[in-house]
Amino acid sequence: MQKLTNRAALLAAALAAGALLSPPRDARAAGLYFTDRGVRPLSRGGAYIAGGDDLGAIAYNPAGVYEAGSQLLVDVGLFAWRGEHTRQAIVRQLDPNTGEPTGARFVQTMDAVTGSAPVLPIPTLAASFKVHDRWVVWGGMWAPYAPISSYPEQVKGEPAPQRYALLSLEGSALAFVGAGAAYAPSRALRLGASLGALVGTFNSRVAVSGCVPERMFCAPEDPEWDIHSELGVGPIVAPTGQLGALWIPSPRWRVGAAFQLPVWVRAPATFRARLPAAPVFERATQQGEDADVSFELPYLLRVGVEARPVEALRVEIGLGLEGWSLHDDIRVEPDGVVLRDVAGFPEEFRVPRVVFPRRFRNALSARLGGEYAVELLGRAWDLRAGLSLEESAVPEAYLSVLTIDTPRLTAAAGLGVHLGPWRVDASYAHVFAADGRVRPEDARIPQLSPVRANPPRSPVTINGGAYSARANVVGLGVAYTFEGSGPIRPAARAGAR
Repeated sequence: MQKLTNRAALLAAALAAGALLSPPRDARAAGLYFTDRGVRPLSRGGAYIAGGDDLGAIAYNPAGVYEAGSQLLVDVGLFAWRGEHTRQAIVRQLDPNTGEPTGARFVQTMDAVTGSAPVLPIPTLAASFKVHDRWVVWGGMWAPYAPISSYPEQVKGEPAPQRYALLSLEGSALAFVGAGAAYAPSRALRLGASLGALVGTFNSRVAVSGCVPERMFCAPEDPEWDIHSELGVGPIVAPTGQLGALWIPSPRWRVGAAFQLPVWVRAPATFRARLPAAPVFERATQQGEDADVSFELPYLLRVGVEARPVEALRVEIGLGLEGWSLHDDIRVEPDGVVLRDVAGFPEEFRVPRVVFPRRFRNALSARLGGEYAVELLGRAWDLRAGLSLEESAVPEAYLSVLTIDTPRLTAAAGLGVHLGPWRVDASYAHVFAADGRVRPEDARIPQLSPVRANPPRSPVTINGGAYSARANVVGLGVAYTFEGSGPIRPAARAGAR
């Protein structure tokens, strides 16, 4: 038994170190968390705050990891996403002498565009080790299920209408890495905590306008004046942490709560641009490419109650609050980026601070899910199913193709089979997202231009129109639990030791 324990410790430590030190090249995420993550948790609809009892709990409630004992977990989710957008914009007639609107206006409906994301494996890699009857330590890496969306540069031979909001997020690679511990002060209580960081890179390609101020000799959406820009942010190392608790008043009930701290991203960046074809920029060049980028990602508060009315059945209901109001804008501070020899400008034009308005708001979510244990073909099986309902974090006026976030219903199902110390899990989920529409007169995301010294009197907005998105997730995972590493079992009454 001592040899087995030592070998378990070495294996767990090796995998934990590998998870913490390996680059997250396959753990890709950008934008919003489109659905809950993890093969087993997602198959329960994300209802995994009170019932999480394996390493899948590292992203939900670190207190639940105590139930895993010494364990290894590897799972992979294949996230397939597709979005559609039909842009609408208000076209105003301007006085050619003053640049002021004349009052004449109409709504222009442009060609529809379709966005997609590569179907990439999004993994969980984690290991835990029971160092004492009351202590379990763990380390791991995981990433949210979110799309790295790309849209066409042209539609029917013309520049794509969404180009001022997004062309592509290709090359983004973000993941959470962390380590933590879970402690059982009594048979009825588990406490957990973790420290970690969001790490990786964030890349975006978008068109901005090089139309000089007041539109004296150009139109703001004339493709001849487009500046095709690429912003690469990284390396990103943004610390965060999580606290969790699990109360087990009796073998039939579990109550869980967890709080994840916000993520404050402050990272270096590079800004590269392909200058317009317009004669004003014929001799222009860019000098310098360094910048600093800052934005915030939300805190997460989750609570859940799991009932076990009979030994084979577990049902959990959970609520969540995501503090997206912290994500107000994305700020880009150029560091000595200069445009030289732009006709009609000073010899050196320093690119000013650029702000991408986001104006997100807090969002609520609810989850219902569970699992049922059966004996079939001489094996123990777990049948799982769940539903989750999530509010949108994006006010209608700020919806864009960068983050198509509308109210979502996720339906999921899965199963697991126990093969001695091994458990093999599979899951499938479909995300039903409500259609969104931004009336052109309500749109609030402006067309950006790095050559404007002052805000225009009648800004052009670029996010009006109709939006839709949907996603499918297929997952497969394997967990191995070392013999004799189970938790302290709860007594029949609360607080029993």
